[in-house]
Amino acid sequence: MLNSKEESMKDKGILIVLSGPSGAGKGTICDALRKRMPNLVYSVSMTTRAPRVGEQEGVNYFFRSKEEFEKLIQEDAFIEYAKVYDNYYGTPKAHVMNLLNAGKSVILEIDIQGAMQVKESFEDGVFIYIVPPSLEVLTHRLRDRGTDADDVINKRLSLACSELALAHKYDYIVVNDKLEEAIEKVASILRAETCKISRNKEKIHYIYQKYLEQGE
Repeated sequence: MLNSKEESMKDKGILIVLSGPSGAGKGTICDALRKRMPNLVYSVSMTTRAPRVGEQEGVNYFFRSKEEFEKLIQEDAFIEYAKVYDNYYGTPKAHVMNLLNAGKSVILEIDIQGAMQVKESFEDGVFIYIVPPSLEVLTHRLRDRGTDADDVINKRLSLACSELALAHKYDYIVVNDKLEEAIEKVASILRAETCKISRNKEKIHYIYQKYLEQGE
């Protein structure tokens, strides 16, 4: 059984932000990481849009009215939020903090604007940008999905080019050429981050004190 000091030494979770253009494969990578790393969880977002068939409160989204959402904005209750097509979407701060303090690492799959909001509050977060090997490959992926019209695809490609100009604001960039290799690269980044000195200062101090006590 852990004593109070050892209990406080339990690893806290890491906040991971994954961004990238539509078609880069970040959703697929996130799903694969969650299967490999049981301690990694998605953050549940909050929205003002109506629930779709089969969606559950607290599982797919936290559903709130526009008035409730705007009140929470005034209370600084979001890590990041945005208004998309007259509906708000945001990441609740308390929900994420509860998961991190419980030792769960939290992954946010958000756009670059949201990621920069997160960075203002979580400087020790891990920011990873996923890119395809080329614009040609991205174009093929978007067309092969068969879900978007040509004008939408062209907008997505234009947005991808403009976002790449901001990729230097992230900590890591991973090229998703071969999916399995890209997944392993992101997993390796997360494993390395857990070993950073900056995340283990208290633990190092505790071990050092134990050594001193044994030497007396």
